[in-house]
Amino acid sequence: MHWDIFCKVIDNHGDIGVCWRLAADLAGRGGKVRLWIDDASALAWMAPRGGPGVEVLPWNACATAEPGDVVVEAFGCELDEPFVAAIANATRSRGRQPAWVNLEYLSAEPWVERCHALPSPVLSGPGTGLVKRFFYPGFTARTGGLLREPDLLERQQRFDRKAWLGSQGIDWHGERVISLFCYEPPGLAAWWAQLVATGEPTLLLVTPGRAAAAMRSLLAAGGPTGAVALHWLPLLTQRDYDHLLWACDLNCVRGEDSVVRALWAGRPFAWHIYPQDDRAHAAKLDAFLDWLDAPAPVRQWHRAWNFGDVAVPPPAWDAWQAMATKARERLLRQADLVTQLQAFVAA
Repeated sequence: MHWDIFCKVIDNHGDIGVCWRLAADLAGRGGKVRLWIDDASALAWMAPRGGPGVEVLPWNACATAEPGDVVVEAFGCELDEPFVAAIANATRSRGRQPAWVNLEYLSAEPWVERCHALPSPVLSGPGTGLVKRFFYPGFTARTGGLLREPDLLERQQRFDRKAWLGSQGIDWHGERVISLFCYEPPGLAAWWAQLVATGEPTLLLVTPGRAAAAMRSLLAAGGPTGAVALHWLPLLTQRDYDHLLWACDLNCVRGEDSVVRALWAGRPFAWHIYPQDDRAHAAKLDAFLDWLDAPAPVRQWHRAWNFGDVAVPPPAWDAWQAMATKARERLLRQADLVTQLQAFVAA
């Protein structure tokens, strides 16, 4: 199949990250993919070698393009009218409409199951009379699943933690390793104080961007670092970001792409959910923790991390690890997103 995936960049680590993984996975299974994007600059470090079968094109160039077999609007981005008109023309000339999919945001909220796969008729403009369908990623059998490459488990089994850390210039001697990829979590200062106070040898690997800026601002206020050693990471490719998660005992992640990768890592993780002004993210976080069947200390930790209105509890490591292991096992019993999407558009 020939796929057209459309992406407008809001957060380079999220929308473009999901779209690139989707495109590369589809191409790896034999598809031909055009990724139409308004800002592809992050791919220079995220996927510097590109991917066989994936052609990255500027968004505006789609005005004169012929649609493929499947058109994917990622995260509700609106297609330009010339391309919508091209879909309508292709429908008339081929005698069938190219599959038109609105790939939505990730959520564990109950309404996702109800809305997954529903039709959305186009009622105005050059696409009047066409139909697109909602495709919701998710955590249950009645959703579209999560991105998971066919070779992911094999790569994890071959992974050498010490060797990879060494390749990043990190001399690891068995201390606890934590990755920090976040926005500006309200609970950061309280967690940092707790981490230092434990006196446990810890290596904190800080990703560049907002996480690094938040930590540097915190450290600028002074105070001891105790037994915590900080390592400032460079920008990592998507594959090396997976390696980072596999190398750590706790992963602090943010947004959509990284929380899914943290689930596949099977390690304890904390999700800094994208904050929204109307606090809609609170219900989204609660639904996710419900799906995880998160124990009370993990729930409180997430509340402290995301909202800062409760004390940060000491990490319940065994319960956290058991939760992560169980979640990964549940997800592995479900078909991955690309497998489901291929079947969806074929039907």
